[in-house]
Amino acid sequence: MKLIELNFSYIRRRKLNSVLNTLLLALGIATIVVLLLFGAQFEQSLTRDARGIDLVVGAKGSPMQLILSSVYHLDVPTGNIPLPEAKEIVAQRAVKKAFPLALGDSYRGYRIVGTTHDYPAHHGIAVGEGRLWEEVLEVTAGARVAEDAGLKIGDEIVSSHGLSDGGAGHHDHALRIVGILEPSGTVLDRLLLTSIPTVWEVHEKTADDEDHAEIEDEHEAGHDGEHADHAPRDDIFALDDDEGKEVTALLIQYSSPIAAAMFPRFVNSETNLQAASPAFETARLYSLLGVGLDAFRAFGVILIAAAALSVFV
Repeated sequence: MKLIELNFSYIRRRKLNSVLNTLLLALGIATIVVLLLFGAQFEQSLTRDARGIDLVVGAKGSPMQLILSSVYHLDVPTGNIPLPEAKEIVAQRAVKKAFPLALGDSYRGYRIVGTTHDYPAHHGIAVGEGRLWEEVLEVTAGARVAEDAGLKIGDEIVSSHGLSDGGAGHHDHALRIVGILEPSGTVLDRLLLTSIPTVWEVHEKTADDEDHAEIEDEHEAGHDGEHADHAPRDDIFALDDDEGKEVTALLIQYSSPIAAAMFPRFVNSETNLQAASPAFETARLYSLLGVGLDAFRAFGVILIAAAALSVFV
């Protein structure tokens, strides 16, 4: 009993010193706990968004940039690839399934991604309200985008050129919200999904009027026949007329384990494209960030040690 009384007597007599020791100890423990939670959450998020994607094929450039732009939608793409070359990649026996992506526009800083219905289905995300896009210029919004921008079914939005807010707007072709995805905690929460023909349509129609006036006049008579090229086909690889059409990247699943050893080498050496492995690049990214996390952990340990030492002193 006397020991407890002595402890409280010491605390009352040296209030500032006791508060400082407690604060140092609390900061040290809080720092380590937050870093452990952040590291676990970060690794889980990287793994969840890249789940089931064995390889990403895109234009030549940085493999890390290709993964960040196509899987996590955090960086600018390395470029576009012609649709005929994408068809050749998808036709390889090593490819079991491919999810094409077409990037280039955004809305209030949220990216508009042209893709197929297989992309949200791959992540196991259902539609919370409305439906998935079916026609050209229809868009299905991610849960976070809809909440932050206040989007509802039937709203019309104007996309901006570029992947950040502030680009030139495509005012001639408003996009209509037809669905909102359920919250999933994946990257799709902050995306606006549409068909790849929608991306083609918007960019074909928003060039300078002077350059396209004659082209529009020539195409007017046969517009009904040509509109089939802009139909919202889910399988763009079935298009007969692919001249001038491009996609940004292909998210690929292997057809067999041996493809992991052979296919990336084939893409990088035999084509004008590059192949990047999400598993390898995310591990490299996590190792780079891990250096900073280790430094913060060391700082937390120092705080705890300082607090403990001051108590004993």
